[in-house]
Amino acid sequence: MCMRMLSSLFALCAFAACSPAAETALAPTPPMGWNSWNHFACKVTAADVRGAANAIASNGMKEAGYVYVNVDDCWQGSRDEQGRIQPNKNFGDMKALADYVHSKGLKFGIYSSPGPETCAGFTGSYQHEEQDAQTYAEWGVDYLKYDWCSASQVYPVSQIREVYKKMHDALEKTRRPIVFSLCQYGWDLVWRWGKDVGGNLWRTTGDIQDRYESMANIGFGQAGLEAFAGPGHWNDPDMLEIGNGGMRHDEYITHMTLWCLLAAPLLAGNDLTRVTPEDQAILLNKEAIAVDQDPKGAQGHRVSAEGPLEVWAKPLSDGSVVVGLFSRAGTFPVKVSFKDIGFTGSVHVRDLWAHKDLGMAENEFTAQVPRHGAVMIRVWK
Repeated sequence: MCMRMLSSLFALCAFAACSPAAETALAPTPPMGWNSWNHFACKVTAADVRGAANAIASNGMKEAGYVYVNVDDCWQGSRDEQGRIQPNKNFGDMKALADYVHSKGLKFGIYSSPGPETCAGFTGSYQHEEQDAQTYAEWGVDYLKYDWCSASQVYPVSQIREVYKKMHDALEKTRRPIVFSLCQYGWDLVWRWGKDVGGNLWRTTGDIQDRYESMANIGFGQAGLEAFAGPGHWNDPDMLEIGNGGMRHDEYITHMTLWCLLAAPLLAGNDLTRVTPEDQAILLNKEAIAVDQDPKGAQGHRVSAEGPLEVWAKPLSDGSVVVGLFSRAGTFPVKVSFKDIGFTGSVHVRDLWAHKDLGMAENEFTAQVPRHGAVMIRVWK
């Protein structure tokens, strides 16, 4: 959750310092996993989190790269006499929960705010940053989502950078590698400074909703931010809604295609214990995931836009280029000219949703794209 107004690296020399190499090692590719908010919101319990961990460990998601199991807002209780944060009755022993997630070969994530309260009104980390960071490390936390929320009550937005750096420094002091996710809705052009304050990813936008218009506005709105993403530091257009039921199949195809081209974190937000085979197939498309997780770490860019038709491209480490063809209105033919993505002459083309080689093509490629749908191809010499 964010404010409603708008592989394992534990052997990394004890996380010796916040060097660029250490930060890059924490998130060399965009984080993948699951987050509780989009489906469960404040109804989430420890049982739901265990259910998600069980599902990821058994349904192929773990092997596909989904490793983080992240509790979002609403887990906090009050502080004890020493000021140590306590979980509420829906969670109980957080270390036991983290241990359970780890026993599945997965990683455990948590949520807080630099303000006195979280977005949902639970206890934040204000004036307890080092204490909370140490508590999280003792519990075995591997990922922290830090949501601005009520911080505006105690800090001017002009201090947003130092506020986030304060928690980063506290996390570093624990000497446990913890991925640091900044959630501040794109305020103050965060992509320009998120890396400098220790962020491994930062929200570029307000909250996503399980509607095509919300997803499309956020996803296509990432154009121009590609210069700020790379290994260890990622633009975050928010979590996946695939499987929550608010969009049609073609729209969820667009969602996954666009997020993979954007090198976005892939955090499923549905109930993984109740997912249709069609939605699961989208989440488990290993060819699409390979685009997102390509070690080059390049974020895709918009090649062209003509009314509702858009073409995006992402270069991969093997020299190939992945192209997304999108129609934001009706069903239309959408074309990419190979010269616009750096190729001349004949090239190989593969359809990454059909999992089918399409043979050789010369000069250009055209596909009939359904309304709100997408075609994703890989092109190489």
